[in-house]
Amino acid sequence: MSTSRTTLQDVGAAPGAGVLETRLTGLSAEEFARDVWARKPLLTRRASDFSDLFSAEAVDELISRRGLRTPFLRVAKDGSTLPDATFTSSAGVGATISDQLDDTALWRAFADGATLVLQALQRTWGPVGEFGTRLSAQLGHPVQANAYVTPPQSRGFDAHYDVHDVFVLQIAGTKRWLVHEPVHPDPLRDQPWTEHRSAVAEAARGAAHLDTVLEPGDVLYLPRGWLHAAEALGGVSVHLTLGIHTWTRYALAEQLAQAALAALRDEPWMRSTLPLGVDGPDGELGMIREHLLAAVTKADPAPLFHRARRGQGRPAPLGPLAQLAAVDGLGPDTPVRLRAALEARLEGPRLTTRVGWLDFSEADLPSVSRLLDGEARTAGDLGVALVGRLLRAGVLVPAGE
Repeated sequence: MSTSRTTLQDVGAAPGAGVLETRLTGLSAEEFARDVWARKPLLTRRASDFSDLFSAEAVDELISRRGLRTPFLRVAKDGSTLPDATFTSSAGVGATISDQLDDTALWRAFADGATLVLQALQRTWGPVGEFGTRLSAQLGHPVQANAYVTPPQSRGFDAHYDVHDVFVLQIAGTKRWLVHEPVHPDPLRDQPWTEHRSAVAEAARGAAHLDTVLEPGDVLYLPRGWLHAAEALGGVSVHLTLGIHTWTRYALAEQLAQAALAALRDEPWMRSTLPLGVDGPDGELGMIREHLLAAVTKADPAPLFHRARRGQGRPAPLGPLAQLAAVDGLGPDTPVRLRAALEARLEGPRLTTRVGWLDFSEADLPSVSRLLDGEARTAGDLGVALVGRLLRAGVLVPAGE
């Protein structure tokens, strides 16, 4: 095993730290950001007991009782993904949608060596969703969660790289991981490993940067672009992959360019027609370049950034019955708080969130501003009418929820 750029860590974090420190790395957020983030793999032995997040029993529950549909599950064997029709069917009277998971077909595929991939668990399994929300808040990047369930001695996917960072949490069983250095460092979202298939295959035949076996409680962090392949050993392996969909400087450049182009649409000269008989752009490019550079200099990409960020996640779950009870029972002593994972921002008199925007009077702005720290407060402290409006909009929730 190469250790020149891979860190092996035993967890031991200070009290009061976030999930990055207490459950995934054992490093402080500052140490992780400085020494590891987006730079090199990190292997953390005995990071945590993850039985509160996920388990083999959770796999059976999701597949056999929850009525999941594609694409909440993929099935892979011998490096390829199986057609959805091979493991889905109608669920009978009252549930005739044809793409629901067929537990009998999945059992047969699993017994035949196929890997089951439960996708977007942040939407279907509460503890994983809550954990992902906390990690996303700490990292400042969106988080998606998948579970990989691999039968003994089986390998789900050939060596490849992801276009997002990952934390691999071993839940049950053991799995051998082979990790190789990138052939295309820091790939963007539209630069998948299949564009470098031959280079990936060649690199995977060389000596591994990391060859290790993960056991329950171990965590492996891989930055995007690092090649990896995994194989279950003597028993069934279950692991969670937390995919960190990182923001990049290129993404910010895209948004800066979009903001500049939007401003240029308002310039009559830019909307004007090129001269009659023009046979090329050379005569126009100088002036256009000057206008574009001026627009980029003045452009503010922040609104686009925050809008895109809000669109990449969902707020915390909202129970309609509990919310209605809070509205109906609203009084000065009712405790409320800002709904979690709302990405709420106060921009002048406007509050923008993942569930829409609201404008407020000057008198209400101090109370709205105080809500943004997420602390519980009483309706009387904030203003009963204001709290009622925010409860009905799905921005506030009962403090006990």
